[in-house]
Amino acid sequence: QVDVKDSGGGSVQAGGSLRLSCVVSGYTACAKTITWYRQGSGKERDFVSTITSAGVTDYADSVKGRFTISQDSGKNTITLQMNSLRPEDTAMYYCAVAVHHSPLCAEASGRVYWGQGTQVTVSS
Repeated sequence: QVDVKDSGGGSVQAGGSLRLSCVVSGYTACAKTITWYRQGSGKERDFVSTITSAGVTDYADSVKGRFTISQDSGKNTITLQMNSLRPEDTAMYYCAVAVHHSPLCAEASGRVYWGQGTQVTVSS
């Protein structure tokens, strides 16, 4: 069983910063891809940023240069540092974990595990 807990949201003014955390437990030795998504009110869930266990990262164009994704040495706590926040960043942010397939990790692979979401509100 893989458990995902995301946290760190809050309310800030435009230009402010927040740091979101995603803690993954279960199958901790397995390689993973961990992705942040966000969903604004009445909108679809959109990709924000991703990081693999190997440290490969990617960002949505809308957050490049403002957001930074990183992982701790154990690679099971992922941080999304969000700077220069804008009102359009307001959304529920979700952490999603995909376990890479391998013989030892087969039971956990093949599906995406989601956190419960953390709300980010940016006021102008």
